Amino acid sequence: MVEFYDTTLRDGSQAEGVAFSVEDKLIIIDELDKLGIRYIEGGYPGSNPKDIEFFKRAKDMQLDTAVIVPFGSTRYPTYSPDTDPNLSALLETGARIVTIFGKSWRIHATDVLRVTAEENLELIKSSVSYLVENGREVIYDAEHFFDGYADDPEYALETLRAATESGAKCLVLCDTNGGRLPLEIQEGVKAALNAFSLPIGIHTHNDAGMGAANAVLAVQVGANHIQGTFNGYGERCGNANLASIIPTVQLKLGIQCISDEQLQRITDVSRLISELANLPHDERQAYVGRSAFAHKGGLHIDAIRKNRLTYEHIEPEKVGNSQRILVSDQSGRGTIMKKIEKEYPDLDKNSPQVLELFNSLKQAEHDGYQYEAAEASFELLTHKVFNGYESFFQQLGFRVIIEKFTDHSMRSEATVKVTTPDKSTTHTAADGDGPVNALDTALRKALEQFYPELHQVRLMDYKVRVLDTKAGTGSKVRVLIEAGDGVNSWRTVGVSENIISASFDALIESFEYKLYKDNK
Repeated sequence: MVEFYDTTLRDGSQAEGVAFSVEDKLIIIDELDKLGIRYIEGGYPGSNPKDIEFFKRAKDMQLDTAVIVPFGSTRYPTYSPDTDPNLSALLETGARIVTIFGKSWRIHATDVLRVTAEENLELIKSSVSYLVENGREVIYDAEHFFDGYADDPEYALETLRAATESGAKCLVLCDTNGGRLPLEIQEGVKAALNAFSLPIGIHTHNDAGMGAANAVLAVQVGANHIQGTFNGYGERCGNANLASIIPTVQLKLGIQCISDEQLQRITDVSRLISELANLPHDERQAYVGRSAFAHKGGLHIDAIRKNRLTYEHIEPEKVGNSQRILVSDQSGRGTIMKKIEKEYPDLDKNSPQVLELFNSLKQAEHDGYQYEAAEASFELLTHKVFNGYESFFQQLGFRVIIEKFTDHSMRSEATVKVTTPDKSTTHTAADGDGPVNALDTALRKALEQFYPELHQVRLMDYKVRVLDTKAGTGSKVRVLIEAGDGVNSWRTVGVSENIISASFDALIESFEYKLYKDNK
């Protein structure tokens, strides 16, 4: 059995650009508990008001699987254990299990703590003993273990012995600098396993791009406790990513750590943590990224139509993800067939409708459209070709005025003219924070009286891409809009030399898609 120890809320929050509020932390803990994570590291108790409040509120949480663990260090050299503020803060949390780290590398003892190698061993012994004597179970993180082992194997193991003899319940070997290679990790883990009968854990960083690989290798040679963060958040290049390690251990090594149903939640948990961190989700992450099971090349798509295993190493549904077929200028008719086969099972790639769609797609992408990330626009295009789909309204034109005043404030005003379902022409105007916001508001004023469901639609993301930088300010741009209605989200695209026109086209399609899906 392998147990997972999440340190997103402590080590992960040390990443550049990551900061979790107390509320964020409580939400994440609840999700990790449902996922089946055994230990959740909450942070340094007493280090700041936010963590003090967190540990007070976390005491009242009712968890099914997880244990919230405070984190600290061995005592400071100038304090005795019973007067050390760090150890006192750990005890004051009331947590049954605590984690402390100590130095495994001689140069950290001598150059950082300014103590001798023997004095460092005493710091470890007295700190672990004090916590155990006060009724705590201690997870001991051997900081820089693999660097220390490479420098002086005997001393690195001696630091582990100091923790073991003092009552630690688990020894966690840390590649704190993240620079050690797999065979070095293997050697260090084997040495610890041969020397001690305690559970051996692994904590790796990603500075050489091997954090997850090193953690999995440690499990393969006998480690049974893995520390990491979700999405690989962490200082410098980040920590080993639990979002990839957990599926690898369970699906590749065949070690059942959480239930199959819990594993199916891992993509959603990964995305939620990205959202709470206020960072874009890394869509190229293994297992949990949108691109993890996305196929673009025509030969690949043709192969997975015949057998998914040809280009998918697992079934994406096992991790709560899904297969995606990307339609692009590299696509053949086989790609289009894979994309539409569920809705149009009677067509083949030589059908006149498929040929028409194929040619329409090629022309659109020649004009700058790209449907890989705008699947709603592709779906609308498909139904226009196949079904003679008619829009719910027709845009007849728009105008935008942007004013800047002497106090440097700005105002945008938009007017739009559309043909509504009763075949009349509606002309509306609205102000906005910017031109796109003004167009959005004016369009709603014209349409919501006929289609009240559009009131649910909200702009979630807006991206602009310049397509030909050589043309300077006259370049054609592609605008991608992500919208949602509280239940589903979708993306649409617009292209023009005029950024406002491209934005309006994408906005129009976003509203069209909502109406199309609701009336399908």
